[in-house]
Amino acid sequence: MLRAAGVGVGDEVVVPAFGNVEVAEAVATAGALPVFADIDPLTYCLEPAAVEAAVTPRTAAVVVVHRFGRPAGVGQLHALGRRHGLLVLEHGESEAPYDEMAQRRQRAAFLDAKLRGVRIPEGGVGHTYQQYVVRVPGNGRPDRDAFARAIRGRGVECRVPVKTPVHRLPEFRRCVSLPETERAADETLALPVDATLTKRDMQRIAGACNALGGLLQPAG
Repeated sequence: MLRAAGVGVGDEVVVPAFGNVEVAEAVATAGALPVFADIDPLTYCLEPAAVEAAVTPRTAAVVVVHRFGRPAGVGQLHALGRRHGLLVLEHGESEAPYDEMAQRRQRAAFLDAKLRGVRIPEGGVGHTYQQYVVRVPGNGRPDRDAFARAIRGRGVECRVPVKTPVHRLPEFRRCVSLPETERAADETLALPVDATLTKRDMQRIAGACNALGGLLQPAG
């Protein structure tokens, strides 16, 4: 798509570093240079002011990635693209059937109401909860990882959604300040909201998290 749009050698393309290494790989395959911009801490999608700061005379495009089932706020980014004459592309996620989506939202609403000691995700219009991503308060990655191990020990499947931001990978290593990306990579944890989960399953998830969440408060 980038090559078809005329993006190639000598061009820069602004992309997020929070997940989706394939986006940066597609930019590199087109012969262009991926330039990483920081994310909004609530949506985990590109933050418009950070994108604006990353634009240079060589910037040809921006790739907006919708994250965890929550659509990015693309209005500001399309406006930015018009101001700078940039191509703005959107990278979406696969859509689930409506019934499955409705059940995930129902389970997400249950966790929203029950969870304590972790920061629940920002909802927003159109959120399909492909992943229910919480933040574990604490002092960085060891706290989140210890929390994950503890709730797995209580029978709750969970996963770290982004283990290593793209700008930390050897092939794309950049000396760039992305504080929200770094913080999100260290604190986020995806809890299950699958349509197959029963009410008892959901109660177990909430109970396991609440038994631990209050123990992992940020240092004062």
